[in-house]
Amino acid sequence: MPTETSQASALDRCAVVQTCRVLLRPIASLLLKCGMTWREFADVSKSVFVAVASQNYGLNGRPTNVSRVSILTGVSRKEIARVRTLLEQESAPLPNKTTDATRLLSGWHQDPDFITPSGEPRVLPAEGSDASFTTLWQRYGGDVPVTSMRKELERAGAITVLQDGTLRAERRYFMPRSFDPQWMLNAGSMLADLGTGITHNLDVAAKPVSGGTEAPGRRFIGRATSDSVDVEARPEFEAFVEERGQEFLEAVDKWLTGHEARPASGGARKRMRLGLGMFLIADGQ
Repeated sequence: MPTETSQASALDRCAVVQTCRVLLRPIASLLLKCGMTWREFADVSKSVFVAVASQNYGLNGRPTNVSRVSILTGVSRKEIARVRTLLEQESAPLPNKTTDATRLLSGWHQDPDFITPSGEPRVLPAEGSDASFTTLWQRYGGDVPVTSMRKELERAGAITVLQDGTLRAERRYFMPRSFDPQWMLNAGSMLADLGTGITHNLDVAAKPVSGGTEAPGRRFIGRATSDSVDVEARPEFEAFVEERGQEFLEAVDKWLTGHEARPASGGARKRMRLGLGMFLIADGQ
């Protein structure tokens, strides 16, 4: 006769499996379009399980030992050693140039040297010692060569080259085209940010709070959806989200810029990555 505890455990396991399937469907769809087979995904998944268990599940602040990783993941100790060796030898990931491009576009929209009196990004000459794309790149372009940055922004539609050779900013953020390798890295980063936020909130909910201890903060995650929207209203909703969402993201970007850590007496201020993600929800095509 199954006990209440065993029945609850079975229900919990069923919920985990069902949630995993829901999470994997968009990932599987994306990877299939990129030509990845399930065997390749299984190998990648195993290495990620080993990496996460090794990095995040140590006891008393120590790295996770092989035996504990094996218990958590179900991977043999011998295979864990092999996977860890492969992870150490793995080539460095491609640099995320989206950050450099977005920083440049954000500076173009906010830096007083590159905006008009009304606050709009100025049309810039390609070169010059005064306000130009070259000086903008020198200030915000990071280590990406100026020619590569310009070509990538043009290709993505983030800037337009006018007939007289000057450059006009079209977007505040850089978004590579679909299935460009950089677009894939960016998409993975977005999924990771959302997943990290959800996992953080689950951890917060599971942590007991002792007397006098402040509860750890939850991260804002919310949705607004309806199953009864007229199909004909979709274009109007997309336009609404595009306009209002962009306005809000620009306000967030301005707030973040105003709260960047500045040099201070007594040592450098601590820095962290902080931001907000937004996405439109639409079932079907």
